[in-house]
Amino acid sequence: MRHEYAYGVSSCLPEEVSPEDLLHFVQGHWGIENKLHWVRDVTFDEDRSQIRTGTGPQTMATLRNLAVSLLRLNGHLNLAQATRYYNAHRHEALRLIGA
Repeated sequence: MRHEYAYGVSSCLPEEVSPEDLLHFVQGHWGIENKLHWVRDVTFDEDRSQIRTGTGPQTMATLRNLAVSLLRLNGHLNLAQATRYYNAHRHEALRLIGA
């Protein structure tokens, strides 16, 4: 049998939060990280973006979030596969956004 331990730091006192509540908080945080930030980093390769000045980074993050939302709202579970599909079928991508 194998055991894995994870340690964290919190400003909460033991009287303020139960271990179960703390676990739910951490899982919720990683759920957000995995659902959006990981997708933006891996599928859209956000970390290698060369856009670094002015409102460019925020604008691109907003466009990436919009793309993720549109794909999920249209039932796509594998966003990398869906992105490849729409790159190859641009007329379908335009129909997806209602253009």
